[in-house]
Amino acid sequence: MEWSFKELSTYDEPLKVNIQLNIKNIMKERFPDLIIDITPVKVDGYLTLDNDDAILSAHVCGEVTVPSSRSLEPVVLPIDFEMNEIYINDEQHLNRYDEDETVIILDQPVIVLEDGVIDNIVAQIPIQVLTEEEKLNDNLPSGDGWNVISEDDYSSKSKKKIDPRLSKLKDILSDNDDK
Repeated sequence: MEWSFKELSTYDEPLKVNIQLNIKNIMKERFPDLIIDITPVKVDGYLTLDNDDAILSAHVCGEVTVPSSRSLEPVVLPIDFEMNEIYINDEQHLNRYDEDETVIILDQPVIVLEDGVIDNIVAQIPIQVLTEEEKLNDNLPSGDGWNVISEDDYSSKSKKKIDPRLSKLKDILSDNDDK
């Protein structure tokens, strides 16, 4: 779904956007290692033109299936977030907005809803995704001669091991702390 700035200028009131997007094929093509599946996504909001800039405010919901970051098993994540973006044609309009606002500079005066929704969905996916079993279980992957340990385990092991060649330095540093 797309709108030109010229088309948006013909509306007296904000354009109501209430649509279900089927973006599965696009997402699987663009992010094959990240997206296993995605349900049709419901987008409900408004699009308006203000001082030659387009403002989109929408609620997005659905479900996305991604691989577990530990085992690569499929994990279904709910999608439920607010999307607020400002689209501008002229880079000089950038100074109208705060740094914390999402402002997108367009090459052409056309807003493609699917592109914005896809980018926002990908941004919503956490870095660490675990299955329910992995969340409840502390078993980390291991193999022949290797195993994964938690950061806490690593920190406690690295603090305990002191290279014997450097142990004398520890005494010197503690003497300096006393002064």
